[in-house]
Parts: sequence; structure tokens; C-alpha cells
Amino acid sequence: MNFFAFDLRKLLIVIAVIALPILSINMKRNPGEDPWYSRPFSWFVAASQGGYSSFTSGVRGTTSMYLNLMGIKKDNLRMQRENEELRAQLGALAELKLENERLNSLLQFKLNTKMELLAAKVIARDLSPDHESIRINRGYRHGLRKLMGIITVQGVVGYVLATEMETAQILVLTDRSAAIDALVQRTRARGLISGKDANSIRLRYLERADDVGVGDAVVTSGLKGTFPKGFPVGKVTSVRKTDFGISQEAYVEPVVSPSNLEEVFVVLNSGGEDFNEKLATGFGAPLLSKMNAPGNPQGVAPASAPETAVKTQ
Repeated sequence: MNFFAFDLRKLLIVIAVIALPILSINMKRNPGEDPWYSRPFSWFVAASQGGYSSFTSGVRGTTSMYLNLMGIKKDNLRMQRENEELRAQLGALAELKLENERLNSLLQFKLNTKMELLAAKVIARDLSPDHESIRINRGYRHGLRKLMGIITVQGVVGYVLATEMETAQILVLTDRSAAIDALVQRTRARGLISGKDANSIRLRYLERADDVGVGDAVVTSGLKGTFPKGFPVGKVTSVRKTDFGISQEAYVEPVVSPSNLEEVFVVLNSGGEDFNEKLATGFGAPLLSKMNAPGNPQGVAPASAPETAVKTQ
């Protein structure tokens, strides 16, 4: 008991000793001056408010940046979709332009010839082990018959092998069993065109004495009216003669690649047309430009030639 009473007295004495100078100092301060004991509290409050303000500013900045990034990501995705749509539209327009150019050349060719032609689209490429062929969207309902010639603006494609009501199978000239009567344009040497491989053909059964050289143009003979006379087939790339034998054969690069075709013409009637005059200097350029060459600006035959109506599609 005495121990606690002694300590309490000492504590009261210490408090009194400390408090009296402080009270005297506080009584001497100016009326407008803040109490000394409020300064630590004010500093603590100011520091707390500053820290809170910095924290909230950081949170607002981070949130704002995140929202901006989300908006930028959405805009980026939208722009990517729009870019893809525009690319698709551009590709479609380019395809339409190419198709329009092809169809326009086909139309001009059809208008500038005496042949009776029927336009057709290539709808399939047959994978038959027996024949290399294509299929078109025209059949016997449209007037197609077996062995009718198939051409493009550039040259010979092949001929009708079999017909159905709405479609027809076309044996292309690169097939090994194909047989198209043809001439060497320069010397009129005659042979038979058949396939060698997917990219070349052969002019077979040439007489050994026939003059055939590399670069010679090979054209159709026009026999039986399957094809017009003098229509482009290909160009000679090499000539092979055996040591013994009465014939020779020439390897020919065809002017038309059957694997890349989209539209063709069926020769319903060749009209007796002869392309030898139009292609007298060869057919390195597109055939339509040869038909419209100077001296024959409209690509029409002389007035003395018989006229045959062009059948519309």
C-alpha cells in the first residue's frame, strides 16, 4: 500500500513539474497562434490526407488507364474486322474485274467470228484413271454431240467425249488418247495431236521428210469441221527422228493449259472459217488482237465468205 502511494505522489509531482512550464508557455502565446499541442495532430492529419490523396489518384489513374486500354482493344478489334471485310471486298472486286475481262474477251471473240459457238463454264475436272478430262455445264439438251470441238480465245482445248442432259465430259488435248488432226503452219506438214503429259503434247505420224523445226506453230487442219481451219494448237519445242522408220514426231507446247480453264466455247458449227490469214505471222499474242489486227479492224471475214449466224447462249 505504501509502495503504491509513494509512486503516485512521485508521479503527481513529475506531472506538475512538466505541466507548469508548459502552461506558462501556452499562456504567453499570441491570441491568433495555434496551440502547440495541435501542431503534431495537424501534421498527422495532413500526412494522412496527402497519402490518401496520392493513393486515390493512383487508383483513379490506373483505372482510367485500364479503361482506356480496354477501349483501345475494342477499337483495335473493330478495325481489324473492318480491315478484313475491306480486304474481302477488295478481293471480290478484283475477282469480278478479272471475270469481267475474261467474259468481255469471250464476247468480243464470239461477235467477231463466223463460227456458231456456245459458251460454257468448266464445273469439274474428272479424276478418271482412263482419261484426262474436264466437265462443262452444257449437255445434249443444249445441242452438244460427241466429238464437237472445244476452244477458248487462245486456242484448242479438246473435244466432247460424252454428253449428258445438262453436262458434258471433254477430253482435253493433253490426254494420251486424244486425236486432233493438225498442221505445221509454216510447211503444212500434217500429223495427229495427242497428249504426252500434263504440260505437253505430241504431233505424231509426220512424214520423215517433212520440214518441222523448233518454234513452228501448229494449227488445226479443219478436217470434218470439228475445229475451224488454222486455229492455234501449240508451238514445237523439239523434234525426234528415229534412226530407222518412215515417220517422225514433234513435241509441242500447247497454247492452252486445260487445268486453268474457267470458261470455254463449244464449236457447234465451224462455219468454214479459216484462221490461217489472221494468224499468218504466228500467234504469240492473244488471238483476239490478231483478229482485230490492222487491215481487219472488226475481226470480220471478207465479204465473199459465207455468213453463219452466231448462236446466243
